[in-house]
Amino acid sequence: MKLPCQMIVWDVLPAIRAAIAEELVNCGLSQQEVAKELEMAPSAVSQYLSKKRGYRIVFDEDVKKSIRVLAEDMEAGRVDNLAARICDICHQLREDEQQCHNSESEK
Repeated sequence: MKLPCQMIVWDVLPAIRAAIAEELVNCGLSQQEVAKELEMAPSAVSQYLSKKRGYRIVFDEDVKKSIRVLAEDMEAGRVDNLAARICDICHQLREDEQQCHNSESEK
């Protein structure tokens, strides 16, 4: 049995981070800059972008928009508390229980 907290740590947070990384690259940041912004190794960014990590969750349009707005805010230097913003997106996902069932790990 996979507990909800396990799903968040293993599937949801990596998917959010991967989507943020992808959006930041789309905003023009290099993989090195994205790694610095997200406080992760450049190799992790590379794996996110190549879909080797963080690909198990399919986001609905509202969540995609929230991630896009966060990335734009990060690129513009308008994010004071990144952890809180990521938590907000995670809460948004958890409000829609169906998102948990879209995980490929449940298939």
